[in-house]
Amino acid sequence: MSSVIIQGAKHRYNLTSPSQSRAKSSYTIVFLHGWMLSQAYWQPLINYLQPDFQCLTYDLRGFGDSQIGDRDDYSLVSYARDLEELLDRLEINQVWLVGHSLGGAIALWAANLLSDRILGVVCLNAGGGIYIKEEFEKFRTAGKLILKLRPKWLQSLPLVHAQFAKDSVQNPLDIYWGKQRAIDFVSAKYAAARGTLLDSTSEEEVHKLPQIVSKLRQPVYFISGANDTIMEPKYVRHLASFHPSFNGYGENVFELPNCGHMAMLEQTGLLHNVLLDLLADPVTSSCL
Repeated sequence: MSSVIIQGAKHRYNLTSPSQSRAKSSYTIVFLHGWMLSQAYWQPLINYLQPDFQCLTYDLRGFGDSQIGDRDDYSLVSYARDLEELLDRLEINQVWLVGHSLGGAIALWAANLLSDRILGVVCLNAGGGIYIKEEFEKFRTAGKLILKLRPKWLQSLPLVHAQFAKDSVQNPLDIYWGKQRAIDFVSAKYAAARGTLLDSTSEEEVHKLPQIVSKLRQPVYFISGANDTIMEPKYVRHLASFHPSFNGYGENVFELPNCGHMAMLEQTGLLHNVLLDLLADPVTSSCL
């Protein structure tokens, strides 16, 4: 694992080297993790992809092993700018983005801001664009309360590991991932966790996301879990409908069976196959 300073904050990242990957493409696939998670969850998928693609994962500012730095901005735009600087530092010019949940929203903003270097986006378990006031207020209230009640010793309890292994997935994950989720839940910096929660679920931000999607001319795909209760397929499809490639029939939407909110762990092999198909024959802007 390597590190780099981005706007005053140390970021942890991992970049597969060209010598390790028989990269058949001139671009790098960059993975952005979700809220209260880290880059760790991408590794099983990267194990599949690494022979053919160079892959970059990193911990978002304030999550995993990345620090906060001296900024007090946790907007989606600010995280997209973090990505821009990371790509600059690593001298990576052409990328595809794969973003999970919150990471999907960041990826869409980045594609809008960096259209010259982002070739396309795959949003995984990410959707939205519909603001339901009462539901969002309940979610934010519960989220803020949970963030204040995270004693460090939680990550050491086997019962907590078992609970996290079952949380928001169709079938329980291996206990290893339950432990990892407990670690990431406890270690996420309060300011970043609270800031991203409040900013990404504000009425203004929720309504901006469809506008961003509608402006994108790169290929943009949306992959949902059929049994996802966090980001239900109907909300994934709704956001996808704003992109020109939706074509009225959801041609840019894919649904993974027997899958909840952690598709990269629940359906790793199937997701790998879907990604290979998408990257092999993307819908280019000239077709939109």
